[in-house]
Amino acid sequence: MFIRKVSFLNWVNGMVIWPFLLVSDKKNIEDPVFMNHERIHVRQQLEMLLIPFFLWYGIEYLILRLKYNHDRAYRNIVFEREAYAMEYNLDYLKSRKIWSFTRFYSKKYRYESF
Repeated sequence: MFIRKVSFLNWVNGMVIWPFLLVSDKKNIEDPVFMNHERIHVRQQLEMLLIPFFLWYGIEYLILRLKYNHDRAYRNIVFEREAYAMEYNLDYLKSRKIWSFTRFYSKKYRYESF
């Protein structure tokens, strides 16, 4: 993964577009939780072969956005549910099975904050 600091990302900490991790501040890469979150997205993108990942991500966001505000819609995208739920488990990727994100459609992982 290549890490690049980009100025246009001042509204987020980071974004993975494999093989790049785009960050708003290079200090973020020193945070193991941040890096684990982004590595989870790397795995998701690779197992879905990039284009399907971004299509799924975008379509799911648009559907959720019809019902919720931006933050709630974004956090309820299944890929974000998995990444946020497992970001503190630094060993998660060692045992993660392919397409594990699908189990995060469970209500247990729904982001309900307003």
